[in-house]
This record gives sequence, C-alpha cells and structure tokens, in this order.
Amino acid sequence: MTDAKNLTQLGKHVETPQSPEQAVLETVPFQRGDGPPAIVRFTCPEFTSLCPVTGQPDFAHIVIDYAPDQTLVESKSLKLFMTSFRNHGAFHEECTVMIGRRIVEATKPLWLRVGGYWFPRGGIPIDVFWQTGAPPKDAWLPDTGVAPYRGRG
Repeated sequence: MTDAKNLTQLGKHVETPQSPEQAVLETVPFQRGDGPPAIVRFTCPEFTSLCPVTGQPDFAHIVIDYAPDQTLVESKSLKLFMTSFRNHGAFHEECTVMIGRRIVEATKPLWLRVGGYWFPRGGIPIDVFWQTGAPPKDAWLPDTGVAPYRGRG
C-alpha cells in the first residue's frame, strides 16, 4: 500500500488556492517496474482562467500526458492546482506552459506533454502544446482525443 502520511490535502477539507503559485502539487511514490513506461493522462475539460486584459473568463480543454519515473502527482492536489487558475489572469500560452512546468517540477517525470485547447476568444480558438522532449521509447501514446475546433464538443 502507498504511504500517504505526508499528504496534506487528500482526505481533508482544503480551500481552493487563490493562485497557481500558492497551490501545492503533492506526489506519491511510484515503482515503474519492467517494460515500457506507463503513460498517465489527466483531462480537464472545464478549465477556466481569466483574460489578463479584460478579466473575462477563458475556457479550455486541457490534456496532460506524462510518463512517471519515481513519483506520481496526487490527483486531488492537481485538481486544486487546476482550479486555482479560475482567479488567475494570464494568456492561454502562459497558463498551458505553467501547468506543464509545475507538474515537471513536482514529479520529475521521464516525459510530459500538455495540450491546451482553448475556446475562441475574438473568434479565434488558440491551441497551445508543450512537452519536455521526445517521448520514451516503446511508450504507447494515445491521441489526445480533442478534435480540431468545430465548436469544441
């Protein structure tokens, strides 16, 4: 069984952090085992942040794929981190890349990619992609599952 004694958020009432910078991404140990690396996917189809100019909400479908090495990101802490963007004013590109970099900082994975599929602002959808490098050899990488913009449904 995984040791969860060091987790401060799982199983407890925790307020949503006021900003992504204040959010704590917690991790749990992971044993890779033999064979190709596992790919873990998190999908956040209702991601929101704020336009840094107008303060209006921006909406995105975020897909995070990563190949963990020795640690996994704990999912409740990830949910709290993602929710903390609701009060955060930043452009789409900054939000998407910040998500990837924070997870990399916390987990030190073998590989990570994040896709931010943003709903139109001013009639133009913006898609932002970031990854740490080439995917691991022999890892199965599924399609992100998000179609090119056609009303994002």
